[in-house]
Amino acid sequence: MLELRDLVCRYGKVTAVKGLSLKVERGQLVALIGTNGAGKTTTLKAISGLLPPSGGSIWFDGVDITRASARKILSLGIAQCPEGRHVFPYMTVTENLEMGCYLRTDKQEIAADFERMFEQFPRLAERRLQPAGTLSGGEQQMLAIARALMSRPKLMLFDEPSLGLAPNFVERTFDIITNIRANGTTVLMVEQNALAALEMCDHAYLLESGSLALSGSGAELIDNPHVRSAYLAG
Repeated sequence: MLELRDLVCRYGKVTAVKGLSLKVERGQLVALIGTNGAGKTTTLKAISGLLPPSGGSIWFDGVDITRASARKILSLGIAQCPEGRHVFPYMTVTENLEMGCYLRTDKQEIAADFERMFEQFPRLAERRLQPAGTLSGGEQQMLAIARALMSRPKLMLFDEPSLGLAPNFVERTFDIITNIRANGTTVLMVEQNALAALEMCDHAYLLESGSLALSGSGAELIDNPHVRSAYLAG
């Protein structure tokens, strides 16, 4: 479904991603792990069209999207739930969800999706007319996920979904992501909680200093001595 071929991303003279190649097969939950500064978020930005690659290529469903706009990429079926949630704080919960489907014109299906989101996230239903900035961190994360789902994506990108959440919301968020995959949406997830990510995923990639260091199933990386000592210790 998604393939990166020798992807290179730069910020000025700094090369953040150095010839990265990876694949995400349809129906998989794939994890991208590594320390801060390893190039994980930069990789998601390139896939989403928010950062033009300096080299290599990005393919989605057989289409070269390397130079496609963020709008075009969203229309093809890739949605991102960003790090830090980035809800629109002065807009209501309902208005935030409307932003997730602004490219769609199927009004009846949109209405059905609103009801589906409110059934799946009852706290959002209770707060549908409340400004998003007044929600708790966990509620804002639910809203960010629901907003992305309103575009009916084929592929969901998650950037640090557990960051800054209370423990009960962390577990809830991971359950939601697992259910999204179970319901047929492919997932590529960047996550600092390496153990949780590896336990959830079908396949994982370890980035170090912008380069691919290891790849394999979640179980294989959990059993890898380097991963255990550097990322799972303690």
